[in-house]
Amino acid sequence: MILKRTLENPLLRPNPANAWEALNVFNCAVVYENELFHMLYRAQGKDRVSSIGYAVSRDGVHFNRLQQPVLAPCDERDSLGVEDPRVTYLADERRFIMAYTAYSPQGITPYFAESRNLITWKRIGPLVTGEDNKDHVLFPQKINGRYVTFHRRVPDIGLAFSEDFENWTDFQSLVMPRPGNWDCKRVGAGGPPIETEQGWLCIYHGCDDDNVYRLGSFLLDLDDPGRVMARSKGFLIEPAESWELKGDVPKVVFSTANPVVDGKVYVYYGGADHVIGLATCTIDELMDFTLHG
Repeated sequence: MILKRTLENPLLRPNPANAWEALNVFNCAVVYENELFHMLYRAQGKDRVSSIGYAVSRDGVHFNRLQQPVLAPCDERDSLGVEDPRVTYLADERRFIMAYTAYSPQGITPYFAESRNLITWKRIGPLVTGEDNKDHVLFPQKINGRYVTFHRRVPDIGLAFSEDFENWTDFQSLVMPRPGNWDCKRVGAGGPPIETEQGWLCIYHGCDDDNVYRLGSFLLDLDDPGRVMARSKGFLIEPAESWELKGDVPKVVFSTANPVVDGKVYVYYGGADHVIGLATCTIDELMDFTLHG
């Protein structure tokens, strides 16, 4: 395992003083902008309805958080929660795009929202409706004139494309579970793809038949993201610490953020759906593991 946990783990715990985040804080997006780490995290109170909170840090380890959520359920489409944010910065458009899951009595719907400041968010529409689909995250730039997003039609990681952010087409499977392996049951995307000279470097989660969640990686062609160039045989990290093994959902490490700062990859993850942890490696180590590990 090449990812090394920081000694300060877990970085964020539930806050009993705030009802909306008193039970769990987990699966977070993290964006590095203006020399600050901006975290958007999923939080639950005793009613188990999820909202999304905001926290900020100078070193990526010690975070200060707002006392109110920045995104919360607002109508029948997300009455049971807004979950698992993944945030991508579109530099050419100078806007942040959050991919999140809206949960209601009718089921789950993968939505997008936009922001200029990471605090105020406006919902801009669903990826797709009427099906079990989530774990979506936007690529940081258009490819061949189209937006590209990961998504998951159980049990695979897929791609979808759009010219206008309203109509998504060309849904396709990309990364599938591997029978007999640590990711044999289902797989899903992690944080935004990392652009490198060798291709789009991506972190993903995999689940086995015992419902243990681990993290792996794969590499996609820069110009043709539907082409998988490499995939790690082993996993980057697995549940081992007490707060990863025991929590609201045991034996889970689940990442939705992997910003790169000065050649270092910061992999933020939910531990047992209860707290937030951090593990790091260099971008070179991650690439080598993807190609050979």
